[in-house]
Amino acid sequence: MKVAPMVVLMFRDTEGFASAISEALHPDPSSSFTRLEDSFDLSLEGYGIKHIKASATVSHFVDNQGTYKVSIVVMQHYEPPVLACALNEVLNNIAGDKSSLMPTLLVPFLVESSKVKGQSKSLRSDESKPLIFGIRIGENTDIMQALLNKTHEPPPSLQIQLETFACFLHFVRVMKLPTFFLIGQTSQYMENNSTKPHEVIHVIGEILASTTGLQFSKERVVWNPKKTSGESKEPWRALYG
Repeated sequence: MKVAPMVVLMFRDTEGFASAISEALHPDPSSSFTRLEDSFDLSLEGYGIKHIKASATVSHFVDNQGTYKVSIVVMQHYEPPVLACALNEVLNNIAGDKSSLMPTLLVPFLVESSKVKGQSKSLRSDESKPLIFGIRIGENTDIMQALLNKTHEPPPSLQIQLETFACFLHFVRVMKLPTFFLIGQTSQYMENNSTKPHEVIHVIGEILASTTGLQFSKERVVWNPKKTSGESKEPWRALYG
Protein backbone atom coordinates (compact mmCIF):
# COMPACT_ATOMS: atom_id res chain seq x y z
CA MET A 1 0.00 0.00 0.00
CA LYS A 2 1.46 3.34 -1.06
CA VAL A 3 1.36 5.95 1.70
CA ALA A 4 3.26 9.08 2.63
CA PRO A 5 6.09 9.22 5.21
CA MET A 6 3.52 10.57 7.69
CA VAL A 7 0.22 8.73 8.13
CA VAL A 8 -2.67 9.97 10.28
CA LEU A 9 -4.63 6.81 11.15
CA MET A 10 -8.07 6.78 12.78
CA PHE A 11 -11.17 4.63 13.17
CA ARG A 12 -14.56 5.92 12.08
CA ASP A 13 -16.79 6.53 15.10
CA THR A 14 -20.46 7.29 15.68
CA GLU A 15 -19.74 10.75 17.12
CA GLY A 16 -17.83 11.84 14.02
CA PHE A 17 -14.40 12.56 15.56
CA ALA A 18 -12.46 10.87 12.73
CA SER A 19 -14.58 12.58 10.08
CA ALA A 20 -14.19 15.95 11.78
CA ILE A 21 -10.40 15.67 11.83
CA SER A 22 -10.05 14.33 8.28
CA GLU A 23 -12.41 16.92 6.77
CA ALA A 24 -10.93 19.88 8.65
CA LEU A 25 -7.35 19.07 7.60
CA HIS A 26 -6.63 20.44 4.13
CA PRO A 27 -3.74 21.91 2.12
CA ASP A 28 -2.39 25.25 3.23
CA PRO A 29 -3.14 27.77 0.43
CA SER A 30 0.53 28.79 0.43
CA SER A 31 1.67 25.21 -0.26
CA SER A 32 1.67 23.22 -3.50
CA PHE A 33 -0.21 20.31 -1.93
CA THR A 34 -3.18 18.77 -3.66
CA ARG A 35 -5.59 16.25 -2.12
CA LEU A 36 -6.16 12.85 -3.73
CA GLU A 37 -8.98 10.63 -2.51
CA ASP A 38 -8.70 6.84 -2.46
CA SER A 39 -10.04 3.79 -0.62
CA PHE A 40 -9.21 0.14 -0.07
CA ASP A 41 -10.81 -3.15 0.93
CA LEU A 42 -8.42 -5.80 2.22
CA SER A 43 -9.53 -9.41 2.47
CA LEU A 44 -9.68 -11.01 5.92
CA GLU A 45 -10.21 -14.54 4.61
CA GLY A 46 -6.75 -15.49 5.89
CA TYR A 47 -8.19 -15.07 9.39
CA GLY A 48 -11.27 -17.14 8.57
CA ILE A 49 -13.43 -14.02 8.12
CA LYS A 50 -15.22 -14.19 4.78
CA HIS A 51 -17.95 -11.56 4.88
CA ILE A 52 -16.06 -8.56 6.29
CA LYS A 53 -13.13 -6.68 4.79
CA ALA A 54 -10.62 -4.26 6.27
CA SER A 55 -11.97 -1.10 4.64
CA ALA A 56 -10.86 2.51 4.79
CA THR A 57 -10.98 5.83 2.99
CA VAL A 58 -7.64 7.51 2.30
CA SER A 59 -6.72 11.12 1.60
CA HIS A 60 -3.23 11.67 0.19
CA PHE A 61 -1.63 15.13 0.15
CA VAL A 62 0.79 15.35 -2.76
CA ASP A 63 3.18 18.16 -3.73
CA ASN A 64 3.71 19.52 -7.25
CA GLN A 65 6.45 16.93 -7.85
CA GLY A 66 3.99 14.10 -7.25
CA THR A 67 5.58 13.21 -3.91
CA TYR A 68 3.28 11.88 -1.21
CA LYS A 69 3.70 14.08 1.87
CA VAL A 70 0.85 13.10 4.21
CA SER A 71 -1.78 10.36 4.14
CA ILE A 72 -4.95 10.30 6.24
CA VAL A 73 -6.39 6.80 6.65
CA VAL A 74 -9.84 6.45 8.23
CA MET A 75 -10.71 2.81 8.89
CA GLN A 76 -14.21 1.50 9.44
CA HIS A 77 -15.25 0.69 13.01
CA TYR A 78 -14.72 -2.93 14.07
CA GLU A 79 -15.49 -4.88 17.21
CA PRO A 80 -13.18 -7.60 18.62
CA PRO A 81 -12.07 -10.06 17.39
CA VAL A 82 -12.45 -8.60 13.87
CA LEU A 83 -10.78 -5.41 15.14
CA ALA A 84 -7.44 -7.15 15.71
CA CYS A 85 -7.54 -8.91 12.33
CA ALA A 86 -8.42 -5.76 10.39
CA LEU A 87 -5.85 -3.60 12.17
CA ASN A 88 -3.10 -6.19 11.72
CA GLU A 89 -3.84 -6.41 7.99
CA VAL A 90 -3.84 -2.64 7.50
CA LEU A 91 -0.67 -2.06 9.51
CA ASN A 92 1.15 -4.80 7.62
CA ASN A 93 0.18 -3.17 4.34
CA ILE A 94 1.18 0.30 5.51
CA ALA A 95 4.55 -0.96 6.74
CA GLY A 96 5.14 -2.51 3.30
CA ASP A 97 8.73 -3.19 2.30
CA LYS A 98 10.81 -3.48 5.48
CA SER A 99 13.91 -2.26 3.58
CA SER A 100 12.33 1.14 2.89
CA LEU A 101 11.76 4.01 5.27
CA MET A 102 9.04 3.16 7.75
CA PRO A 103 6.22 5.74 7.83
CA THR A 104 5.47 7.53 11.08
CA LEU A 105 1.94 6.94 12.35
CA LEU A 106 0.04 9.77 14.05
CA VAL A 107 -2.94 8.29 15.87
CA PRO A 108 -5.44 10.64 17.59
CA PHE A 109 -8.08 9.31 19.98
CA LEU A 110 -10.97 11.10 21.65
CA VAL A 111 -11.78 9.14 24.80
CA GLU A 112 -14.49 9.49 27.42
CA SER A 113 -12.86 10.65 30.65
CA SER A 114 -14.52 7.76 32.49
CA LYS A 115 -12.26 5.43 30.49
CA VAL A 116 -9.05 7.26 31.49
CA LYS A 117 -7.74 6.10 34.88
CA GLY A 118 -4.77 7.10 37.00
CA GLN A 119 -4.44 10.73 35.96
CA SER A 120 -2.25 12.91 38.14
CA LYS A 121 -3.87 16.06 36.80
CA SER A 122 -7.37 16.89 35.67
CA LEU A 123 -8.11 19.99 33.64
CA ARG A 124 -9.97 22.78 35.41
CA SER A 125 -12.86 24.52 33.68
CA ASP A 126 -10.95 27.82 33.74
CA GLU A 127 -7.83 26.53 31.99
CA SER A 128 -7.29 27.87 28.49
CA LYS A 129 -6.58 24.68 26.57
CA PRO A 130 -7.59 21.03 26.88
CA LEU A 131 -5.08 18.53 28.19
CA ILE A 132 -3.77 16.34 25.36
CA PHE A 133 -1.60 13.37 26.33
CA GLY A 134 1.17 12.30 23.96
CA ILE A 135 2.47 8.72 23.89
CA ARG A 136 5.53 7.95 21.76
CA ILE A 137 6.39 4.50 20.44
CA GLY A 138 9.74 4.08 18.68
CA GLU A 139 12.77 6.30 18.28
CA ASN A 140 12.69 9.97 19.18
CA THR A 141 12.83 11.63 15.73
CA ASP A 142 12.40 15.36 15.07
CA ILE A 143 8.71 14.76 14.39
CA MET A 144 8.28 12.84 17.63
CA GLN A 145 10.09 15.52 19.63
CA ALA A 146 7.94 18.26 18.13
CA LEU A 147 4.82 16.34 19.15
CA LEU A 148 6.17 15.71 22.64
CA ASN A 149 6.70 19.46 23.03
CA LYS A 150 3.05 20.13 22.13
CA THR A 151 1.47 17.49 24.35
CA HIS A 152 1.54 16.44 28.01
CA GLU A 153 3.48 13.43 29.22
CA PRO A 154 1.06 10.91 30.72
CA PRO A 155 1.68 9.80 34.32
CA PRO A 156 3.09 6.26 34.73
CA SER A 157 -0.19 5.15 36.29
CA LEU A 158 -2.31 6.24 33.32
CA GLN A 159 -4.65 3.55 31.97
CA ILE A 160 -6.84 4.04 28.90
CA GLN A 161 -9.62 1.49 29.02
CA LEU A 162 -10.47 1.46 25.34
CA GLU A 163 -10.27 -1.75 23.28
CA THR A 164 -9.26 0.01 20.06
CA PHE A 165 -6.41 1.87 21.73
CA ALA A 166 -5.15 -1.25 23.57
CA CYS A 167 -5.16 -3.24 20.32
CA PHE A 168 -3.40 -0.46 18.43
CA LEU A 169 -0.75 -0.06 21.13
CA HIS A 170 -0.03 -3.79 21.17
CA PHE A 171 0.44 -4.06 17.40
CA VAL A 172 2.70 -1.05 16.92
CA ARG A 173 4.92 -2.22 19.78
CA VAL A 174 5.22 -5.74 18.38
CA MET A 175 5.71 -4.52 14.80
CA LYS A 176 8.09 -1.76 15.93
CA LEU A 177 6.20 0.92 14.00
CA PRO A 178 7.12 4.53 14.90
CA THR A 179 3.86 5.83 16.32
CA PHE A 180 2.62 8.84 18.24
CA PHE A 181 -0.73 8.68 20.04
CA LEU A 182 -2.60 11.90 20.83
CA ILE A 183 -5.18 11.31 23.56
CA GLY A 184 -7.91 13.88 24.19
CA GLN A 185 -10.87 13.52 26.53
CA THR A 186 -14.51 14.45 26.02
CA SER A 187 -15.41 15.34 29.62
CA GLN A 188 -12.46 17.24 31.05
CA TYR A 189 -14.67 20.19 31.87
CA MET A 190 -18.01 20.78 33.52
CA GLU A 191 -20.70 18.61 31.94
CA ASN A 192 -23.02 21.58 31.30
CA ASN A 193 -20.57 23.22 28.91
CA SER A 194 -21.34 21.56 25.59
CA THR A 195 -18.78 23.53 23.57
CA LYS A 196 -15.76 21.93 25.25
CA PRO A 197 -15.50 18.77 23.08
CA HIS A 198 -15.05 21.08 20.09
CA GLU A 199 -12.08 22.65 21.81
CA VAL A 200 -10.45 19.25 22.34
CA ILE A 201 -10.92 18.45 18.65
CA HIS A 202 -9.54 21.85 17.68
CA VAL A 203 -6.37 21.40 19.74
CA ILE A 204 -5.74 17.90 18.36
CA GLY A 205 -6.38 19.16 14.83
CA GLU A 206 -4.01 22.10 15.26
CA ILE A 207 -1.26 19.81 16.60
CA LEU A 208 -1.67 17.51 13.60
CA ALA A 209 -1.71 20.44 11.18
CA SER A 210 1.45 22.01 12.59
CA THR A 211 3.23 18.64 12.35
CA THR A 212 2.11 17.66 8.86
CA GLY A 213 2.30 21.04 7.11
CA LEU A 214 -1.45 21.09 6.54
CA GLN A 215 -4.05 23.60 7.66
CA PHE A 216 -6.82 22.91 10.17
CA SER A 217 -10.09 24.81 9.72
CA LYS A 218 -12.24 24.96 12.85
CA GLU A 219 -15.31 25.96 10.85
CA ARG A 220 -15.26 22.60 9.07
CA VAL A 221 -15.57 20.65 12.30
CA VAL A 222 -18.92 18.90 12.74
CA TRP A 223 -19.38 17.20 16.11
CA ASN A 224 -22.41 14.93 16.57
CA PRO A 225 -22.17 13.14 19.92
CA LYS A 226 -24.28 10.03 20.15
CA LYS A 227 -27.27 10.50 22.44
CA THR A 228 -28.28 7.43 24.38
CA SER A 229 -31.08 6.84 26.82
CA GLY A 230 -30.58 5.20 30.20
CA GLU A 231 -32.07 1.97 28.87
CA SER A 232 -29.73 1.78 25.88
CA LYS A 233 -26.76 1.74 28.24
CA GLU A 234 -27.85 -1.60 29.64
CA PRO A 235 -26.77 -4.30 27.11
CA TRP A 236 -28.86 -7.03 28.75
CA ARG A 237 -32.05 -5.27 27.56
CA ALA A 238 -31.17 -6.11 23.95
CA LEU A 239 -31.88 -9.76 24.74
CA TYR A 240 -35.53 -8.94 25.30
CA GLY A 241 -36.12 -6.73 22.24
